[in-house]
This record gives sequence, structure tokens and C-alpha cells, in this order.
Amino acid sequence: MDNGVVLENGVCHKDTVNGGQDVWSCENGVSSSSADHLVVMVHGILGSAADWQFGAEQFVKLLPDKVYVHCSQKNGATLTLDGVDVMAQRLAEEVLEVTKHNPKLRKISFVAHSVGGLVARYAIGILYQPFVGDVVDLSSYNFRENARGTIGGLEAVNFITVATPHLGSRGNKQVPFLFGVTAIEKVASYVIHWIFRRTGRHLFLTDGDEGKPPLLKRMVEDNSEYCFISALRAFRRRVAYSNVGYDHIVGWRTSCIRRMSELPKWEDSLNEKYPHIVYEEFCEAREPNEASSEEDHNNDKIEEELVTGLSRVSWEKVDVSFHSSRLRFAAHSVIQVKDHYMHAEGADVIQHMIDHFVI
Repeated sequence: MDNGVVLENGVCHKDTVNGGQDVWSCENGVSSSSADHLVVMVHGILGSAADWQFGAEQFVKLLPDKVYVHCSQKNGATLTLDGVDVMAQRLAEEVLEVTKHNPKLRKISFVAHSVGGLVARYAIGILYQPFVGDVVDLSSYNFRENARGTIGGLEAVNFITVATPHLGSRGNKQVPFLFGVTAIEKVASYVIHWIFRRTGRHLFLTDGDEGKPPLLKRMVEDNSEYCFISALRAFRRRVAYSNVGYDHIVGWRTSCIRRMSELPKWEDSLNEKYPHIVYEEFCEAREPNEASSEEDHNNDKIEEELVTGLSRVSWEKVDVSFHSSRLRFAAHSVIQVKDHYMHAEGADVIQHMIDHFVI
């Protein structure tokens, strides 16, 4: 097709000027789309827009003319080492660029993998616009939803993270390949910036420049910089998909935003449609004074602050296990279906995501 649009099996693909990819449904070879719901897919560290290709295509095939998917690439490859805040600024600019060129869009959702979930959380803080009660176009305005504020001027619907280190990667088996050995975890916190630069410092909470708290700590509150919690609260739902084991990059606790005492006991799935979904839980929002037991106060202080802060909004938590998979040691990629052929066993997770997606 013309204008750089490629049609494959009723799905249109177009590479954007910044290297990202837009995906939407096509009918009878016509590339225009009536979808008004933007789904922004964000890859993880050292990743690319191609990491979400399978997920994007499934969303468009199963929700035809409902969603317009944009796979972000403004932070591709080594640009993911520049720090969560820098990447978020780029992502926010990218989102505004997409909405500018697609005036039909009215809603927005995010689906983000690994570190991309932190980038998305920061980006929505940048894009958040509080409700001010001065609306020009009353015909298309949903007062009930938008009273919570908008993201880039759009109604915020789903905020979904997949194997994201919400509590960081410092100590306490948050990075499983360090084997939970305290000495190794401590050394890692000192040298991680040599490998992953500013992003590594943010993940291991060793930043705190100019006397500020670590970035991840600032991201669990509304502050003079950005309204991070209000931005999260603007979404109708927030979902955290987590690997219960065999994810050697991101541990279970940090990806599911739970304390050790809150980790559920899970059993093999009996659901043929979602064979790898082993536990689901809806966690209501809790104010800080409701949040923890005496045992939990013995946790790492900053980790407790992160859990408490993020628990101020409700979360749907979906626990995933590939323990019987031949590629279980690649769980971090399988849960995303990073490669359609190699990681196909994770397709039921994408299906679960789509089946529960609010349009």
C-alpha cells in the first residue's frame, strides 16, 4: 500500500519517523481506521518496537477498529541506558506526536514490559492534566471518567505492566540471577551503573542526585515536579502481570508490588484458555496507615515506602508461571512473547490481557 503502509492479514503496519510502529485494523485493504483508543506499547531495556509486534497484532486482530496500537521506539537499544526520567520525556513527546497526527483518538492505554513499565509510569506523570472543570467541547467529554484528569488530553483507561521492577532491583532477591546472596547483591548495587548507566542507578536506587530521594521513591507520590499517583489514579484500571518464578531479570515481589508476607500460594492452572495464569487478585487502594504488619516493617525501608506508595491506588495482579515450559528460564521474554516463534507459549498471557482489556 502507499504512504509506507503495509497490509498483512487485515492488519496495517506503518513505521513512524522515529522508528516506532503503528498497527491498526484494515478492512478490504483500506488503511484508514475508525479506532479512537490509542494503545501505547513500551519495550524493556535494550529493546525495540519489534518486541511487541506479536502483542500489537493480536490486539488489533481481536479488537478490530477498537484500538490503534503504537509500539514505541524512541528509546530503542542503548538509549534505554539513559535513565528512566530521560526515556520518559522521550516517550511523552512520542505520545503527543502520535495524538497530534491522529485527531480521532479519545482514549489512551499503556502496555509496558520490564523497565518500560517504569518509563511509562514516569511518562504519564509528565502527560497528566488535572480536571479543571472548564470544558469547551461538552459533546465528547465524559465527566465521570475525566474528573480524575486526563493523560495527554485523552481519557485514561488501562495501565498494564508486564514483569516490571516497580520496587526496583536492589537486594532481597529482586534480581534472581544474583541468587539472593547479600554480598553479591551489595556489589551489584555499586557496579551496576558501569553496565546500565543511569538506568542501572535508578533500578538499584543508588541515585538521589542533588539531595533528592531516589527517582523510584519520587515516583510514588505527587510532588512539585509531577503528579505521579494522580496520573496512575486517572486510569480506570491498573494491572501488574508477574512471573512467579524463573524470571532471572525481575523478581516476583518487585513486579507484583507485594511484600514477602503478601505473596500468594499458587497452584497449577486449571484453565485451558490461560494455562500459565496461576493466580489472580484484585487489591483495593489502601492508605498508608492501613498498609502493613509489624513483620513488614522489618523490610528494607525504601522498599516499604514504594509498596505503601503504590498501594494507594488499586491494582489487578495477575501471576504467571512457566515452570513446566521448556523455555521456563526465558520467562522474562516468554511472558511478553518477544519472539513469536520462540516464545509462543506466552500467547495465553496476551490473550488474557486482551480478554480483560477495557475499551
